[in-house]
Amino acid sequence: MTDASKSPNGELHEHSGGAGSGAGSDAGRTVLVGVLGGIISAAGYLVYTRLPDEQRDRLHRQVRGLLESRITELRQNFNI
Repeated sequence: MTDASKSPNGELHEHSGGAGSGAGSDAGRTVLVGVLGGIISAAGYLVYTRLPDEQRDRLHRQVRGLLESRITELRQNFNI
């Protein structure tokens, strides 16, 4: 299905109403990305919960170190 519309200066533009058009496809992609993100997050959590305590502690230390370095970098950039 194709709709034709005129712009204010008189030019004719065609809009197709198919599945790959405009806002509909953007919304579909957004939902798909959200669902995939949820599945990946759930799988990551399941893996994390099965890690031995020492590996979890090591992971926590690595994440804390990364965050501290990033915060330090941001503070230096913004002169806080």
